[in-house]
Amino acid sequence: MGKSSLALAVARRLGGEIVNADALQVYRGFDLGTAKPSVEERREVPHHLVDILEPTETYSAAEFARRAHPLLREIAARGALPIVVGGSGLYVRTLLEGISPIPGTDPDLRRWLSGRVEEEGLGGSRRALRLLDPRLAARLEPGDTQRILRGVEVALGTGRPLSDWQQLEPIREQRLVGPLVGLTLPREVLYDRIASRVRQMLEDGWLEEVEGLLRSGLRRDVPAFQAIGYRQLARHLVEGGGLDRAVEEIILATRRFAKRQLTWFRKQRSVSWISGSSPEISLARTLELLELP
Repeated sequence: MGKSSLALAVARRLGGEIVNADALQVYRGFDLGTAKPSVEERREVPHHLVDILEPTETYSAAEFARRAHPLLREIAARGALPIVVGGSGLYVRTLLEGISPIPGTDPDLRRWLSGRVEEEGLGGSRRALRLLDPRLAARLEPGDTQRILRGVEVALGTGRPLSDWQQLEPIREQRLVGPLVGLTLPREVLYDRIASRVRQMLEDGWLEEVEGLLRSGLRRDVPAFQAIGYRQLARHLVEGGGLDRAVEEIILATRRFAKRQLTWFRKQRSVSWISGSSPEISLARTLELLELP
């Protein structure tokens, strides 16, 4: 059982509403590769922060927390159970611990940096980030255009690395109370599931979805196309190269991402870990953590 399936099971059982903490399910049109909940699931259980942005818009942990806090209060006020679902450690930390006082985006500087990328590629911005903010550069994937540009923008615009801003005392919202549940699987089982899931999404039409997004006029440097899988498939469609190679790159990148997720959450003492091998056991254990029968 995965995060989304468990959240749906808990919501059905307890009258819950789901708040999406995935950075990509917010984008309209990016459906298969983000494992977005189906129309039927969204009819059955209310989902929030899904399909709220155009692919050209930026999203961040701070923006997620800004939107999520009032939603959590509204859901609780209706007598429903708010359930936050997502695997980003930064998003979860920002929601629980507060938002670092990072300066806002400078539209003119961002447009200039984006224009440089469009003309020259991302290599120059990657090199600039390694000089301006080596700590941030070491954490980012080489193709993560959105975060690379944000790092360069903040360093140039404020004279201070983004990684320094992120270390400042956060601006806190009202404290949230509730269990943190993490699903775990043996590594070999997890890796097999990742490979199977990627191939199943392709059978369901993922490549055709990406092709349609490109035909609609979306450029490959828009924020949504920086997602694992979407950027590899878009490169395959535009630049050529075998699909098998793109699929292997997606599987490898997803494994690395899953490993980083697990490493981050393992350091959090407040997370209760349960096995994802059995849907029945996962649900029962989660209900126990909620102190419900």
